Amino acid sequence: MCGRTALTASPAELREIFGLDAAPALVPRYNVTPSQGLVAVRAVLGEHGRAARGFTTLRWGLVPAGADAVKIGQKLTLARAETVATLPAFRDALRARRCLVVVSGFYEWKRDGERRPQPYLLRRGDGAPFALAGIWERWTSRDGEVVESCAVLTQRALPPVDAIHHRMPVVMPASAWDTWLDPRQGCADADAALAALLQPRPPPLIAAPVSTYVNDPRHDDPRCFEPPALAAPPAQGSLF
Repeated sequence: MCGRTALTASPAELREIFGLDAAPALVPRYNVTPSQGLVAVRAVLGEHGRAARGFTTLRWGLVPAGADAVKIGQKLTLARAETVATLPAFRDALRARRCLVVVSGFYEWKRDGERRPQPYLLRRGDGAPFALAGIWERWTSRDGEVVESCAVLTQRALPPVDAIHHRMPVVMPASAWDTWLDPRQGCADADAALAALLQPRPPPLIAAPVSTYVNDPRHDDPRCFEPPALAAPPAQGSLF
């Protein structure tokens, strides 16, 4: 499902891994929620008109260009890979405005009967940042305010996420980044190429239970990554 993400990588690390021209100015985020900013990489024109990768921050929750108000984005934080090409709210963005949502991890909650849902952090074993498939849109209000927003694509869950939740974000491997970002992959004869990139593939991630501290969207610090507290031992009765 992916209702929260985190990005704690250094600017220098992001620049190297994603091939950016400059290191982005960022502060670590441990608990990013919908309507807040997601870090994204998009295709831009670089020097001498060559294709390059640009860094930006997009509001999480896609606001279609023809929407009446920005609040519609609250309902469009995620887009199903199975239907993104046909739904009016998403299909134009899929054709022309794709991005890589950069994360160090994302959270999923496992429900187990009557017990309180257990949050898990999904991340790479080496802790390196990775990319989720995203689409973005530019919306302009009647007053001229411009809002750039995005949605994260999801698919049926695969290991290790399937043991926690039935849906998961599409993790885009580095080998597919150029194709996903290429604006030429937006014409009708390129639909098959985009569909191939959205085929479910097991992500190279590990799942670790974390404290329910992350449940509170106001919490945004390293404690969000901490494991659940060990159960306190039962109190011993007095011998006298």
